[in-house]
Amino acid sequence: MDFNFKSTEELYIRVLPALKTKKNEMKILKLNVNEIDIWHYFCENVWNKKNGLTLGEMVNDILNTDSINIYIGKVENNENNG
Repeated sequence: MDFNFKSTEELYIRVLPALKTKKNEMKILKLNVNEIDIWHYFCENVWNKKNGLTLGEMVNDILNTDSINIYIGKVENNENNG
């Protein structure tokens, strides 16, 4: 099955269940992030370096990336923007 997305927002909605799952995992670890933080981490640090990503690859990245790496990315992003 081939998915084509018309916007970034549409893609975000499709991966939202995986983002929520990762957020809940991180909450258990006492790492305070939200779905948008996780989304931005992947957009800025992982997916921008890849071509031809599939939806499955994106979900796999979200679910299998070490939570502490995402948290550190959020903290660094806040420091750079703050």
